[in-house]
Amino acid sequence: MKIGIIGAGNIGGTLARRFREAGHEVFIANSRGPASLAGLAKEIGAKAVTVKDAARSGEVVIVTIPLTNIRDLPKDLFDGVPANVVVVDTGNYYPQQRDGRIDAIENGTPESRWVSDQLGRPVVKAFNSIYAEHLLEYGRPHGAAGRIALPVAGDDKKAKDKVIQLLDEIGFDGVDAGTLDESWRQQPGSPVYAADFDVEGVRKGLTEAKRERPAKFRATAGSPAAAGKR
Repeated sequence: MKIGIIGAGNIGGTLARRFREAGHEVFIANSRGPASLAGLAKEIGAKAVTVKDAARSGEVVIVTIPLTNIRDLPKDLFDGVPANVVVVDTGNYYPQQRDGRIDAIENGTPESRWVSDQLGRPVVKAFNSIYAEHLLEYGRPHGAAGRIALPVAGDDKKAKDKVIQLLDEIGFDGVDAGTLDESWRQQPGSPVYAADFDVEGVRKGLTEAKRERPAKFRATAGSPAAAGKR
């Protein structure tokens, strides 16, 4: 499978490495341009491309950048990209630590619904609930005891199934976490966030999640850009 990855940070770089190990063709991009990714691309056998090329290079395109930078992506990023290309959002909203205040999210819009609105494109929320180090090192064969499961939310079952297939290939179980509007169940502060549960643990955690955001994941007067820039 061809996979485009927009963002080469902890999660983006790790996914590029894991997908290459699984035999997929990977096209990776960041905001600094292909030259800045030449070393990583050579090391893992990926191709460094522009952000627009990454959006047009795969059956699956993964957007894995800070939420505060989503609005900086080209407005026409997915123009002309076929509707059957699956777009995955791995992002988390960290208003106090990084992103500043995003009013829509503070007022209850699930993070990935907000991302979908910004991109003008349906997305699947996945890979947001695990540390990059664990994503790199903790994959296990299908059926192995204690295999970590990750929630996958979205409105298109076929799209979610494709993401769950990719998870299986890199050593993780996928759990259908419902629609994109239910993706708050896997946001930061939820029971499944950074928990490394198995399938049953993820299902239980999704059921027990509460809609209200914990205080440490809400904007404060001291948050970056809290005055309304975002």
